[in-house]
Amino acid sequence: MKKFIIPTLVIALLFLTACNQQPQQTVKGAYLGGMQGVLAEFEAFGVEEDGIYSIFKEEAFPLELTLRNKGEYQIQPNEVSVKLLGPSQEEFTAMKAWELKNNQPLEGISELVPDGGEETMSFASEAKYAKEVAGVVEREWFANIEYHYQTYLLIPEVCLKEDMADQRVCTVKQPKTYFVSGAPITIKAVEEDTAGKGIVALKILVSNAGAATAKVTKPGEDFGVRNVLSYSLDDPAWECKSAGKLSEARLDDGQAEIVCKLKEPLADGHVSTKQVKLTLDYKYRELISEKLRIKQSN
Repeated sequence: MKKFIIPTLVIALLFLTACNQQPQQTVKGAYLGGMQGVLAEFEAFGVEEDGIYSIFKEEAFPLELTLRNKGEYQIQPNEVSVKLLGPSQEEFTAMKAWELKNNQPLEGISELVPDGGEETMSFASEAKYAKEVAGVVEREWFANIEYHYQTYLLIPEVCLKEDMADQRVCTVKQPKTYFVSGAPITIKAVEEDTAGKGIVALKILVSNAGAATAKVTKPGEDFGVRNVLSYSLDDPAWECKSAGKLSEARLDDGQAEIVCKLKEPLADGHVSTKQVKLTLDYKYRELISEKLRIKQSN
């Protein structure tokens, strides 16, 4: 009988090892997430010298910029506008345009398209510096990028409970699990609380994850001193306000709080959970730059 003890133990250990090596299932969120929207980058003007693109005065150079969608909103044609700033227009010839919009849809990031969609804009294929050069001239090109974008917040389990003393099913007064889509305007916290008998409320902290110089405004409006955006909840049973305003939030120091409350008290004894979705809708503006060194020909 002793001859069979070791093989039996070996087989059992092999079985247990194989079980432990089985891939564990992971719970995925509703979105990939992230804090980026449209990334823009100038393509090379010429040969790079000491970190600056350099050309000779007689050389023609391309002036192109590539857009990459690194968030999860699907950008439609003409939703991105890029305007060149910096050098005087009279200093450069053979420019096709100084302002362009995207011609193609820019797909958002996904498991199938992890890098997102991209498009290269061509402002000039053979631009030239039109003025005299004595030694070296440097010009800094700026690109003002404005684009429409949306952020999606999903709260999978909101506790709807009339009697806060009822310990069943769910808890009202606590931070909530949430999922937020990849975008430059993001969500920092979601908390549920009470707002009167039979009324529950959601406190949602919105934040601008971009650079301090980035601006936000409502779709279809010009950029002003204040950073504002629009928002909507998918459930008409709720009313959402930010600083007393419906459907509009102002970001002070890059943040805003949206409070959503049930319009009507819950019925006596009501206990349930429900999913809600908030959409933030806005126009975003950022500025990028790149230097060009123009050298006198020998």
